[in-house]
Amino acid sequence: MSKLQLRAFLYQLAAFAVLFLLFRFLIAAYTGLTGIWIPMTAFVIGTIVGPKFQAVRTKDGEKLFMKWLFIKGIKEIQ
Repeated sequence: MSKLQLRAFLYQLAAFAVLFLLFRFLIAAYTGLTGIWIPMTAFVIGTIVGPKFQAVRTKDGEKLFMKWLFIKGIKEIQ
C-alpha cells in the first residue's frame, strides 16, 4: 500500500465517520426510528453521501482524486 493509497483510505474513513455520527444524531432526534434502525440508516446514508477518495497512478506519477455526490466530476486532490 503506497503513501497516497493510505492517505485515501484515511480520508475515506474520516469522512465516513463524521457523516455517520452526524446522521446518527440527526436521525435519532428527528425521526421515529428506534433500536438498530438508527445506526443502520445512518450507515446507508453516510455511505451514499460520503465522498469517495482514490489514489491513481498516472503518467505524471501517483495522484489522489475525489468524487462526491455534490461536486460535478472528479476533483484532483494532490
